Amino acid sequence: MKQTQSGILALEDGSVFRGKAFGAETTVVGEAVFNTSMTGYQEILTDPSYYGQIITMTAPMIGNYGVNEQDLEAERPMCMGFVVRELSPVSSNWRSTDTLDNYLLKNGIPGLEGVDTRAITKRIRVHGALKACLSTEDISDEEAVKKAKEWEGILGADYVKEVTCKEKFVYTPSDAEHWPYNPVGSVFRHPIARDRIFRIAALDLGAKKSIFRELAWHGFEVHVFPATASIEEIESIKPDGIFLSNGPGDPEPVTYVHETVRSLIETYPVFGICLGHQIITHAIGAKTYKLKFGHRGGNQPVKNLESDSILITAHNHGFATEEASLEPCGAVLTEINLNDQTVSGIRLKDKPVFSVQYHPEAGPGPSDANPNFEKFYEMVAAHAS
Repeated sequence: MKQTQSGILALEDGSVFRGKAFGAETTVVGEAVFNTSMTGYQEILTDPSYYGQIITMTAPMIGNYGVNEQDLEAERPMCMGFVVRELSPVSSNWRSTDTLDNYLLKNGIPGLEGVDTRAITKRIRVHGALKACLSTEDISDEEAVKKAKEWEGILGADYVKEVTCKEKFVYTPSDAEHWPYNPVGSVFRHPIARDRIFRIAALDLGAKKSIFRELAWHGFEVHVFPATASIEEIESIKPDGIFLSNGPGDPEPVTYVHETVRSLIETYPVFGICLGHQIITHAIGAKTYKLKFGHRGGNQPVKNLESDSILITAHNHGFATEEASLEPCGAVLTEINLNDQTVSGIRLKDKPVFSVQYHPEAGPGPSDANPNFEKFYEMVAAHAS
């Protein structure tokens, strides 16, 4: 697409932002959100947790290091649209295989640049996440606003079925799928040497590849199941533990997963992250609610109340666990987000079950929370036969 072509972002409150179009020539609707990460736009674009959303990046220039095949979190971009202040005219990195503009074009995702992303972010922070229309076609302001208002929204929608895998598979990482850098200087990051490899059933609620990579690296044989898998299917592999992945949308309507997890936590050690954390919340009878504008970015401070430590973590979620509902359901609050005091981690009092609201695999983001995978391994080892 020629970048002289006009594009538009229209919000349900009537706000209109005109800029230059890039990526695909199309019109989409979704929830307008913002991400505060400085880098990692490729992982953000391909994170299934962004299904149904139009992302505005707060960092001023995006696209300068292009895209590559190793950093994809899914086979294609999962968001609806992408908004940036300035699209870099140059892609310069030895790993780059394509430009961001061309990557979005090939995958049918519209982009918009040259708009005031600070104004968009401020509007979302003040008024909350808004229904939006992003178009790179010839469309009037009035028509774009109308499309935004008419979109059904995320509340009550089941997006998990749209992004989960179609059938069971065993994750086997190749060398190309390991991080290309290692603190000790070797070319590839090799798995931790373990006396025993434990088999886990990973429920794919919209998982990122880097999560499975971390699980494999920490000593797990990862059997990935669709979100709709039955208890019988999961138990057929005789798992040593259960992992619940991240994913998009409202956790409340995904009742079929609540029921599955409600049964699994009676028998197995369970670790949930992001949407998986919210699913555990519902499985024990606690509640979730929609945040005003959510947490999205690789710079969220979280305090562990049990160790009195603080981590900088990566988040991508628009819903949160209701703290007051935890205690009556046998759960303990373990971590809080220091920006707004919302729940960032829980554990069950009488079962080997814990969860965190953030992404400990840090794709993208800091690696402060990576020890959660070691914690899960130790928990599984302690309960293995």
